[in-house]
Amino acid sequence: MYKLDKIFRTAVQYGASDVYVATGSKPILRINGDLIPIAEHPELTKKMAEEYILELLTEKQKEQFQKTLDFDYSLEIEGISRFRINVFVQKKGISAVFRLVSSEVKTMDQLNLPKQMKKTTKFKNGLVIVTGPTGSGKTTTLASMINEINKNEKKHIITIEDPIEYTHTNQKSLIQQREVPIHTHSFTNALRSALREAPDVILVGEMRDLETMQLAITAAETGHLVFATLHTSGCANSISRIIDAFPVNQQAQVRTQLSESLSAVFWQSLIKTKDKKGRIAAIEIMFANSAISNTIRKGTTHQINSIIETSTREGMQTMKKAVTDLFNAGLITEEDALLNIPKEFEDQ
Repeated sequence: MYKLDKIFRTAVQYGASDVYVATGSKPILRINGDLIPIAEHPELTKKMAEEYILELLTEKQKEQFQKTLDFDYSLEIEGISRFRINVFVQKKGISAVFRLVSSEVKTMDQLNLPKQMKKTTKFKNGLVIVTGPTGSGKTTTLASMINEINKNEKKHIITIEDPIEYTHTNQKSLIQQREVPIHTHSFTNALRSALREAPDVILVGEMRDLETMQLAITAAETGHLVFATLHTSGCANSISRIIDAFPVNQQAQVRTQLSESLSAVFWQSLIKTKDKKGRIAAIEIMFANSAISNTIRKGTTHQINSIIETSTREGMQTMKKAVTDLFNAGLITEEDALLNIPKEFEDQ
């Protein structure tokens, strides 16, 4: 039993997404996007915070943390939850953020994801990107998509994650999950290796550098279905972000590669429900049709939003439409709808 068990149980009870344990502060829960201190708990002294956080680390992890002063890992506490954890040092002392990860991988239907997103799980190859800010549910969405394939397709799936959050059990598919840096030294090493491991589907937890982006594109080009995340806002911005990550003399080639390998981009944002009891995803949806591919090849990605607007019959939708539909369905307030409509659409 850990000193934080009671706080973790409280977090699970109230449906918190994160627990913050920081020197000089009461423990804090993030519930439906809001930070709520645990009122009855005293502020954590430096000593208390160290006792709370360090007892969760193995001796090897403590050594690594002392070297780097910040450390990512995952932990499952039996009977409570699985956590994705970042431990770090700040001005007042040691702190940690615990992201709660449900032991249950929810289906795409349970998450109320738009039905047209399911067709990406049937693709034979191509690059599918889920983008959005930290905490917008990208990992949960990707886990549900992998789960959809696992339930219905006989595929070999390799995931590369940092850390592993959702754990999958083989159903119709064979799933092999690798965690950076426990099972592989880096995303790039694991991706190179994956190309020799006869996968049908590859999940890249995050395309965080140029080499990972290049390998993900190559994997999609060579007949694999690749799912990946990016920290960007907007489908068009995601494409620009990838291209701009490359040196100028390589960008023309990358545009060509991306125009041929990109299959879909989903930009999601979580919005509080009208009853304030939860959050719901608003998702901009882009599928790579011939018009999208041409804009990528020509470097005119600023036209993508207009193409999305005029391609609703193909299942596409802008973030404005996604948010407006949630408001018209009575699921979110007008105030939250206005806050989540991108600025370029505000006056339209």
